[in-house]
Amino acid sequence: MTFFNTTIPPLRRKPKNVNFQDLPGAWRVNLQIGNMTLYSTFYTKLDQACILWAAISVAIFATAQFFPIDWTLQAFLWTVLTLFGTVAMWKLTRGWMNEEPFKSIIYCWAILMLGGLVVTDLSIFFNWGEVLMGLCPLWLGLSALGYAYTGFAMRSRTFLLTSLIHLLGILILPYVGLWQFLTTGIVIGFSVFLLAEFEWDTTASCNGNPGNYDLVNSQAQQLTPFPLSRISIKPQRGACAEEQRVKRIIDNLLTPRE
Repeated sequence: MTFFNTTIPPLRRKPKNVNFQDLPGAWRVNLQIGNMTLYSTFYTKLDQACILWAAISVAIFATAQFFPIDWTLQAFLWTVLTLFGTVAMWKLTRGWMNEEPFKSIIYCWAILMLGGLVVTDLSIFFNWGEVLMGLCPLWLGLSALGYAYTGFAMRSRTFLLTSLIHLLGILILPYVGLWQFLTTGIVIGFSVFLLAEFEWDTTASCNGNPGNYDLVNSQAQQLTPFPLSRISIKPQRGACAEEQRVKRIIDNLLTPRE
């Protein structure tokens, strides 16, 4: 049994032909001029949670970098934004709350974000100088821990590489001078945006065992008399309901018809 599936690239473009009826709440983006398509993609609820965190991260660290706002006021604003992001993430990903490993991953991120928020606010209110000086490596480190846990839980090289990027971000902070907050915001925000923009690799399925999605897809392509584009398959997201739906389709195709 292979822990990581090395045959799948860590990041790859999303499929173009998707049945959006099977992706409730998904955003569809299609920019075109006349008959020329400039950009076409979609964002599931999980993608939307990633985009939201990207926007919040950039807003928080860009504010700290460019605007001379009182630290106490910033603490209040950061608290409101972080709590809003945590609640929004909870609502957008609640469809995964009954499945492992996604349930533990969501709890992990919620604990890390709220824990970092408490430490940040206390350092500002009680003027903990050393902690204040280390807010950037603190948040990069928390993000690295979250991605590392997600990578091992989902058996994904994508998240482990993202964790490594955040650790490298900590190492380069001493060399960016006064631009540490902006650098931190870019690393955190751009990384999570890429996760929303692409599909990632994973061998985790709903029962915690390696998924055999490639086999399922190849069988469906051989047996389905209509274009496979009518079947929405996103195996790299580990959608358990989607996995079982595809299996039901294959079972129906294999059942002799009168």
